[in-house]
Amino acid sequence: MSMDEYRKALKMGQKNFRACVSKGRYPYLQVLDDILEHTDTESMVPLGLVDIPMELIVGTKTAGRTSAFASNFMPLLGEKTEFAMKWATLCEAQETEGIRDPIVAFEFMNRFYVQEGNKRVSVLKYFGAARVPGTVTRIIPKRADTKENRIYYEFLDFYTLTQINFLWFTEEGRFAELVAAVGKAPGERWTLEEKRRLASVYLRFREAYNARGGDRLSITAGDALLAFLKVHPYAETAEMSTSGIHDALGKMWDEIAVLTRPSAIELSMEPRPYRDDLSSIAKRLLQHSAPKLKVGFVHEKDAVTSSWTYGHELGRSELEETLGDRVETLCIDGVEASVNGEAAIRELIEKGCEVVFTTTPKLMAPALKMAIAHPDVKILNCSLNMTHPSVRTYYGRIHEVKFLIGAIAGALADDNKIGYVATYPTYGMTAAINAFALGAKMVNPRAKIHLLWTAQKQTDIDKYFYENGVSIISTHDIRDPRGDSAKFGLYHVKDGDIQHYAMPFWNWGEFYVRIVRSILDGAWRQDEDAAGSGAINYWWGMSTGVVDVITSRTLPIGTKRLVDLLRETICRRDFDPFRGVLYAQGGVCVQPEEHEALTPKQIITMDWLAENVIGEIPPFDTLIDAAKPLVTLQGVGKAEKPAKIL
Repeated sequence: MSMDEYRKALKMGQKNFRACVSKGRYPYLQVLDDILEHTDTESMVPLGLVDIPMELIVGTKTAGRTSAFASNFMPLLGEKTEFAMKWATLCEAQETEGIRDPIVAFEFMNRFYVQEGNKRVSVLKYFGAARVPGTVTRIIPKRADTKENRIYYEFLDFYTLTQINFLWFTEEGRFAELVAAVGKAPGERWTLEEKRRLASVYLRFREAYNARGGDRLSITAGDALLAFLKVHPYAETAEMSTSGIHDALGKMWDEIAVLTRPSAIELSMEPRPYRDDLSSIAKRLLQHSAPKLKVGFVHEKDAVTSSWTYGHELGRSELEETLGDRVETLCIDGVEASVNGEAAIRELIEKGCEVVFTTTPKLMAPALKMAIAHPDVKILNCSLNMTHPSVRTYYGRIHEVKFLIGAIAGALADDNKIGYVATYPTYGMTAAINAFALGAKMVNPRAKIHLLWTAQKQTDIDKYFYENGVSIISTHDIRDPRGDSAKFGLYHVKDGDIQHYAMPFWNWGEFYVRIVRSILDGAWRQDEDAAGSGAINYWWGMSTGVVDVITSRTLPIGTKRLVDLLRETICRRDFDPFRGVLYAQGGVCVQPEEHEALTPKQIITMDWLAENVIGEIPPFDTLIDAAKPLVTLQGVGKAEKPAKIL
């Protein structure tokens, strides 16, 4: 009987061999010695007896037995060979009492290469064993500036605390994301029970994931699990059965599949035109015959205490005024994402809302979960650079406006000192700072931008500007609705008196009207068809009216004319603030070509500061606690896939 099993294994090996040859892949086992011949190593560390995941055993230490196995560890030698007899004997031992002797292996880049026990591994893989005990020596490569090397060193930090070796990710930062998702603090050691719990979650998830064909995707089960936990938190997932995970995974498969795309995000830079092909009579008939569209809004804060919410509420009012009896809007404010975020969105859906706008990135998690649970409801989130096909996001190209305001500041700063107050180091914020700095430098080559952050601990902004003689300052875009501060936009302060020159204008009403109209006239579906399974991010600029600049009457006429000219050229797309040679702090050239411009993705994820900026992007551990959740979600500096332009 054991020889019958060998014949079956031999056929599996031969099939794998032929498949590899036909696809131009190496058909035998990988040889670690050959790999190390071209690799600089740091050290060798004995790990002792380790449970080795079978799927991570990929080759042999030396070339001696290479040709005896196909790349899947199934045998290639004929059934009358001594090799076949020994394999069959091990097969019989596995069937009667189980193979118990540990193998001897080397680990390199979290892949295992067998020195002793190749046939044992072959037999165990044939029978579908999940793990094998092994005495393991780890070979650590020297640090190198490659993504794979950086991920491996992240794994080493993770392994030191957990001794978990079955997880792997294809992008940087995901080991840390998993630790946070599980609820552990960075650097905190794991208990045996915590390790067992994660293993249980992972194995059940992997079974469901592979059952849906995940093992054929270009991402790992770890990548997919991390995406799953963004919708179903770890504590909830831990209580799920394998079938429960399978069902939940099926509902959010688009969220998994997008991770395999080279362009995970589809950027909509301009809105689609309204439908003008209908006669005026037909339009009136449609307006009266079509049911009223219910549109819900969910705010983190209220319009009395938050200028951000106040701006979105103005947009909601404009939506009602513009579309009249074609829409009805509802609003829930004071919503905390982790406490009542899902309940707030669910309430709006139960009241008949077919469209729900969530107006802060902090509400993405509940928005995503509700979007997957209610695929017929259109849920959007006000954020940037999110890779969720289930939730469309929207934001404005505010850096275009900041460039104009920077030009104004540069023209008015007689002493070349300009202050800039930023909030959180999130996507788009760094681009706004740099655009402002470039605008100032364009009209005043000696202008220096003094950058401070409200999100940074122990920062006395007013004191810094006073002691450094900075009197031209750009700060919060919008006036506080409570009216307790006159410091907003671009202003000049002298002896306590404030004179305003310009301010950004966020016209959310323009966005909400355009999006709701696209739903009413069918253009929404056109965006979906163009994007395929990608995540749609609306990122509209001054040409759409979503963002603009308001200037003071006190602005010198020459400066006003310059701003109007720059605004017009930007709106026509004849001028780009980030076109041409660009230098970061320290004289580092980040854009060497005069005729080139940064891509939208490079602008959104910008993690450097222009050479005329005095200050830094604050490290995470220097941020106030209130800033950390949003920076964790939307902070600059993460490795991201490129965006495609619709």
